[in-house]
Parts: sequence; structure tokens; C-alpha cells
Amino acid sequence: MLLGGAAAVWPLAARAQQPDRVRRIGVLMGYSESDSEAQSELAAFVQELQKLGWADHRNLRIDIRWATPTDAAAMQRSAKELVALQPDLILSSTTPTTTVLLQQTRTIAIVFATVGDPIGSGFVASLSRPGGNVTGFTTMEGSVGGKYLEILKQIAPRVTRVSAMFNPAAAPYVEYFMSPFKTAAQSLGVTASAAAVQDASEIEPVVSALAREPDGGLVVMPDSFTLAHRVEVTSLAARYRLPTVYPWRSFAEVGGLLSYGIDPTDNFRRAATYTDRILKGEKPNELPVQAPVKFELVINLKAARALGLDVPTQLQQLADEVIE
Repeated sequence: MLLGGAAAVWPLAARAQQPDRVRRIGVLMGYSESDSEAQSELAAFVQELQKLGWADHRNLRIDIRWATPTDAAAMQRSAKELVALQPDLILSSTTPTTTVLLQQTRTIAIVFATVGDPIGSGFVASLSRPGGNVTGFTTMEGSVGGKYLEILKQIAPRVTRVSAMFNPAAAPYVEYFMSPFKTAAQSLGVTASAAAVQDASEIEPVVSALAREPDGGLVVMPDSFTLAHRVEVTSLAARYRLPTVYPWRSFAEVGGLLSYGIDPTDNFRRAATYTDRILKGEKPNELPVQAPVKFELVINLKAARALGLDVPTQLQQLADEVIE
């Protein structure tokens, strides 16, 4: 009876696509296992695989490893462990995880979910023809670095000095965003600077130093370190009353002023479609790297009021979500 019930709820597509053998995939997540956002991303990947007929413990085995962006040793160790398992494919969450995986294998298929600049990072030869064992999905176009500053000036027009915060280990591609950021600063009459933070202890000194001078603002660049420390960054920006633009919705949801960027969870869903195609026989070098399909603007009005900022009506109308 139990087996019959299981068969009844098992989607017909899953039964139709069941391969002759159990396939194995590895997952390397570049975050702490306790990170709620990362857990949601991984859950979206697994759920999308199930829709495509792949179920863990039925026709698929999934091996997962976690390593924080600043723990290089743990990330290397996790990459070696996954490669040693000789899976059919490995899902890589970020630029740092993709870097360490490619140091370990040039034959096992790798699909990355959120990478900033795959060409500049040396992962692929081109977006249309990756040319190796890796393909996947990007997070942002480089021009968004300038867009952040434009949005910040709209919501806080008095800002004349802006720093861009990033972690060098998590964002080796940062110049991809910094060049448009500096160009936009020149056109807007803003003094721009880079604020590299090596670990969490350096976040507050950067924020406090910027806040000591009048008319300061902050742009948090997209990388896995800043995402992992989104609560600390948004709390400090609020405490020091520093207008700040963030790259992802999760920052605005925990109290950040506003965010502009993709939904990373959607990239993990899309990564499941590439995983499905590769498990069915396609090669990574046959699948082009795909750019984001949707950007979200999220404004936190409570945070704006606390900073004494009047959010322009036009900007509110453009927002995908306004948090009251």
C-alpha cells in the first residue's frame, strides 16, 4: 500500500524520465549552512529538479558542502571532496566556489548559479560559447555599478561622496562594476572611492569613517561576503545614518534603504534546468552562459524615514516592491 501510494504521488514525468542508474551531483555553496538566504536558494534548485523529474534518493543523489566566503581552506577542502566523489555534475553557487572547483577539475561538468563576470574570471571563453566544462548564469551587467549611484542620488540628492564596499576574496571581478561606478560618479559630480573589507571586523570602521564627513553615501557591491553579512551592514548603515544602496532584495528585507538587482533564487531555479539538460546528455560547452532576465527595485520606506529622506514618488512608482 505504501509503495502504491508513493507511486501515485510521484509525478508521471518523473517516472517517464527515470534513468537506468542513479545520477550523482555535487553542490558547493559559498555560504554558512545557517544562512537562510542560501538555504532558500538551494531549496529552489532542488524543487525545480523535482519538477523536471529528478528526486533525491530516487534517481538522484545530491552531495552538499558549505564554506563561508572568507574561509579559503574550507572551500578548497570541500571542492576536493566533491570532485573525489566523481559526480556527473557539480552546482557552484558563486565566483569563489567556481574558482576552486575549476582548480580541481576540468572534466566534470560545472553549472554556476551566481557569477558576476565569468569571462573576466577566466571561467568561459565567451558567453555564447563557454568552451570548457563550465557554464551557468550571471548576476549583473557591469553597468549596474553606475546604476547604483544614479539611484542613490535620486533618493539622497545631497550625497557628494560615495564609497563602494566589497570583499576582495569574494569579488575578484569588482573592477567589472567599479569602472561604470567611477564613470557615473564623474558625470554626477560625486567623489567616488573603493572600500575593501577583508573580514566582518572591518565593516564598521568603513561605515563610521564615511559617516564622519558630511553628505556621504555607500554602495554595497554584489558579492557573497556582503550578502552573508547583510544584517551587520544594514544595521551599521542605519546606526550611522548613511544612505546606502544594496544589490539584492534580502538587504532591504532586513532593514536596508533600497536594493536593485536580480533575484538570486531565480538563478538557482534556472541552474536546475541546465543540470537537467546536462544529465540528459548535453555538454556544458553547448549551453551558453545566460544573463539575468529580471531586475528588482525594492524600497524600504521605514528606513528612508529614519534617515530623513523623502523618496520621490516617481521612484516609488518604478519600484517592484515598497516596504512600509
